[in-house]
Amino acid sequence: MSQETGSKQQPLLVLGKITEILDAFSFDRPSLTLGEIQQSTGIPTSTVQRLVTNLVAQGFLDRAGDRIRIGVRMAYWAATATKDLDVLSIVNPVLKEVRDLTGETACFFRPEQNYRVCVAIAETKHALRRDMYVGKVIPLNVGSASRVLLAYDSALANRILSGTLEQMTAESITQKDTLRAAVDRARADGYAITTGERETGASGLSAPVFDSAADIIGAVTISGPTLRMPLSQCEEWVDLLVSHAEQITRTLGGRYPA
Repeated sequence: MSQETGSKQQPLLVLGKITEILDAFSFDRPSLTLGEIQQSTGIPTSTVQRLVTNLVAQGFLDRAGDRIRIGVRMAYWAATATKDLDVLSIVNPVLKEVRDLTGETACFFRPEQNYRVCVAIAETKHALRRDMYVGKVIPLNVGSASRVLLAYDSALANRILSGTLEQMTAESITQKDTLRAAVDRARADGYAITTGERETGASGLSAPVFDSAADIIGAVTISGPTLRMPLSQCEEWVDLLVSHAEQITRTLGGRYPA
């Protein structure tokens, strides 16, 4: 290998290692120690220490004590890169992938005043399916998507909880204390599972999507008949759905709230 060829390849090797370090962070693990980064990447400890020190100096990473996280400067760059990005152009391919992996309908909901609206959908190929379509409006006190949207927007949650809670089925939550507890649990879990709240015999599993300011912009949902989506099946799909919601957030330059 010539010296010229080696000098051209070396920066790419360093960039590869930097990418591995940045990819070690996730919404589940937003802060890591040097040891955890080393374990996650397999990069030698001395190399991790050197690269992390330089990344912190340049603002790619932030350090507080022995904990390291993605730097605020990265969020600034991401925000400018995605300023004119069409959210649905990012969401729709992910919904189709979720639909194909699970066989069930995948939707994206956004909050609108005191309701949530389906703004994108990849429908199941099963003949038996839930009644869902783009533009469908649903009260924010019922269903897994509602739970997630309220969990990450305290002002919206307080507004909904201060009003009358609509009863759509026998399983709809109409007690404010009960709904508050369910919303708090969704925030703690990072997802929500519901059965029969909006439609009898139907289940939903939802996870949040965030923007660069760590504000929730929507919820990704898998929905279908409880016959095909009992609690055990919903629980098996939690990691799948959360990772795909995280993929949308990352692509949009978003970040998880602290």
